[in-house]
Amino acid sequence: MRKELFPGEQVIVITRPQPRTLIAPALLFILVSALTAFACAWIVKGGPAKVVPLVTPDWTPWLVGVCLALAAWLVLAQCLPKVVTWHASRYTLTSRRLVARYGMLRRREAQVPLAAVRNVFIEQTLLQRTLRSGNISLDTGYPSSTVIPDVPEVVTFRNFILDAIHELPEGELLAADETMHGSGEWPLDMREGGRDER
Repeated sequence: MRKELFPGEQVIVITRPQPRTLIAPALLFILVSALTAFACAWIVKGGPAKVVPLVTPDWTPWLVGVCLALAAWLVLAQCLPKVVTWHASRYTLTSRRLVARYGMLRRREAQVPLAAVRNVFIEQTLLQRTLRSGNISLDTGYPSSTVIPDVPEVVTFRNFILDAIHELPEGELLAADETMHGSGEWPLDMREGGRDER
């Protein structure tokens, strides 16, 4: 992110979404590991031969391999994607903008200039209030506001945003006001489709 900063822009804080989304994958990983160890030990001790007499000791390596493959599939299919998704999500607050990035292979990014922010709202569920996380909504004057989901220490993060807005140079705030509410028309380079170069 530091390579993508504008001149004079500084990083205030970098964080990731609240890691509560990793609780289920962690519990599943522990459960799968325990069950796999138990199943492999049961197979090696000859458990399948007691249940199905046709199973000979020659089958033991194959049964252990199937058990390990099934466990690896569960971990790779259910646990790893959620961990990678969480790890690839990042919220960066700078002295001029808020950048939210999601995804590793398929990247999505949302940038909100702080000069365009009119109101900052916090929304929390009961679980989020317990974990001190929440969703931050940034009202920029557009019909739909930008929502940053599951921000950890949401009140502190909101205060950082408000402090950064307060520290913006007066010229940037006035320019944002004129852009949003001045003549009622967007500048040519900000309209849909951009500047007409014909």
